[in-house]
Amino acid sequence: MKLLIVDDSKVIRQRIARLTEGHPRLNSISVVGMAANGVAALELFEHHKPDLVTMDLTMPEMDGVQCTGEMAARNPSTLILVISAISDKATALRALQQGAHGFLYKPFTDDQLTGALVELIS
Repeated sequence: MKLLIVDDSKVIRQRIARLTEGHPRLNSISVVGMAANGVAALELFEHHKPDLVTMDLTMPEMDGVQCTGEMAARNPSTLILVISAISDKATALRALQQGAHGFLYKPFTDDQLTGALVELIS
């Protein structure tokens, strides 16, 4: 499975990549790209055609809700896990309505992230 990581925090992008690459139940996942905003994410999405995306909601240039909708429209079979510090339920619901398949709140533990990814790809 090809994974695209979208988050405006370089620390979070690297953490997600490290956790997926080192986890035995996620060894079928390879990171194909990382983006700091929705515009860059869509370019990488078109180029790499990922099977799985982790998506932040609050980013410059294009937010994660809009980016999720664009990706879902282009390829509805892509699994999108929103990972965000936004705790307001309306925003989370909008992301799910736009095509996200799951939601994980920041801050998250390593086990919470790997568990959410395992559940999504199972």
